[in-house]
This record gives sequence, structure tokens and C-alpha cells, in this order.
Amino acid sequence: MTVRLDKWLWAARFFKTRAKAKNAIESGKVDVNRTRPKPSRDVVIGDFLSIRQGYDDLVIEVIDVSDKRGGAAQAQRLYRETENSRLAREEESLKRRMAGNFVISKTRPSKKGRRMIHQFKDKKNSE
Repeated sequence: MTVRLDKWLWAARFFKTRAKAKNAIESGKVDVNRTRPKPSRDVVIGDFLSIRQGYDDLVIEVIDVSDKRGGAAQAQRLYRETENSRLAREEESLKRRMAGNFVISKTRPSKKGRRMIHQFKDKKNSE
């Protein structure tokens, strides 16, 4: 059985739609065996996929192919994340949590904060 890469990514629940999977492949966020594929490339058992989603970089091995989208438990049977990938992802997650407020602000900046941002940007652009 052969399955297109965009359809497999959708079935494995990495993307909500095939169109989003296709856009991710075309924009270079998905690699197959360290090469940049086309969305129509067939997925084969044993392929290694590198997928960038948000802050996370996943490296997975294809264990099974399917063109049907099922539940999360069924989707997880299609692939296995490599140990190095899992450890690196957990380490990066810990670093983001340790950075705390420096990464994500829950509120908009105040007027004073906006002035400081503009001053910083102006200073940086003048250098």
C-alpha cells in the first residue's frame, strides 16, 4: 500500500487538514530522509521524517502507513519518535519554561512599555 506524504501526515494527526500538511511540506517544514520532498511523495515503512511544528522539531520513524484518519491512539501506532528527538524536545521545553516571562507575555505592553520597545528598535536600527 502506498500513501502520499500529505495524506499520511494528516492521517497521523500532525496536521488538521491535508491542505495544511501540503503547505508545511512546500514551505520546508517537513523532510523525509534528510531531503526536501513533494507532497505527492509516497511514504514507505522505515522512512525518517523531520517535522517542525511551532517550537518543536520532531524526528519520527514511519512504522505503518494509512490513508484513514482515526483517533489519537490509532494515529500514534503509525510512527515512533526517536529517543534523541524526544530528549531534545523535552530539553527545549524546559528551557522555554525556565525563561518564563521573557518568551511570552500574557498582556499587551503599556504605553510606557511601547515607548521602550520603539526606543530599543530605533537604537538598534541606527547602529
